[in-house]
This record gives sequence, structure tokens and C-alpha cells, in this order.
Amino acid sequence: MDNITIRPAEPAELDVVADLRWRWILEGGRQPVTTREEFVRHFANWAAEHAGSHRCMVVVRDDAVIGMAWLAVVQRVPTPTALRRASGDLQCVYVIPGERDGGVGGRLVEAVLARAQDLGLERVTVHSSPRAIPAYARRGFASSPRLLHTRVRRSDPYP
Repeated sequence: MDNITIRPAEPAELDVVADLRWRWILEGGRQPVTTREEFVRHFANWAAEHAGSHRCMVVVRDDAVIGMAWLAVVQRVPTPTALRRASGDLQCVYVIPGERDGGVGGRLVEAVLARAQDLGLERVTVHSSPRAIPAYARRGFASSPRLLHTRVRRSDPYP
């Protein structure tokens, strides 16, 4: 765990973060619908456009980015008891294969949760792979019978 730093991603690192996302898709056996170069450009532009709602944290060992996680912040409807409310969704947690199972991912999740607390978020959700559920549970995530979801099928991609 030596030489590990977890911090917000810098704008100049978005290409590297995009490459992590690209690697993740390939690792899962899925086929990209675009070229790597086009994806990196699109991803970096998307991240810049959504910097107010999506915050990226990176894990850096020495000078190399070896992991990422995104915190999507969603403003919630005010109530008479809380005029300002927000929740978070932990997204795209990824650590390169050679760095897994040593606690790096857990430290990354803890850093994102600390950031969520600093932002005053009410809760943070995560959509997990089965393999990662125990790691999230160790950090306080639990199933909720009140949190429901459905898939919405669209014929056209979201604009």
C-alpha cells in the first residue's frame, strides 16, 4: 500500500481515466461501439461538461493512475425540514487487475464516502457486481427494501 495517493482527478488525467474505463469494458468481454481514440475524446469532453455533478477520484501509485471511482451528485427535492438536499451514486469503481485484492479499492471507496460526507449528502447508493458486494458491505452499504429500480427500454439512445 506504499506510495498510494487517493485524490480528485486532475483535468489533465481524464485521458488516463478514460483509458481505465476502456480497459474495464474490454476486461468484461464487451465490444466497444467506437474507437479508443474517439471514446477518450468523448469521455474527456463528457467529464468536463459534467464536472458539477460527477466527481472523479483516482488512486495513484507513484505517478501512475491505477484506479478510479465517480461520485454522481443528484440534487433532491426540498422539504420543509431541509431546503437543500442531495444524494450520491457511487459509479465506475475500477482498479487495474494487478492492484486488486490488496485493499486499494476499499480505500478508494472510503475516500469517496468521505467526500460525500464533506458535501453533506444524505445517502450514497451503488450498483455493484456480485463480486464486490462484500467489499461495499464492509464499508456500510446495505440492501434496502425501499430502494427499488426498473430498467427503461428506449429505442433511441439517450441524447
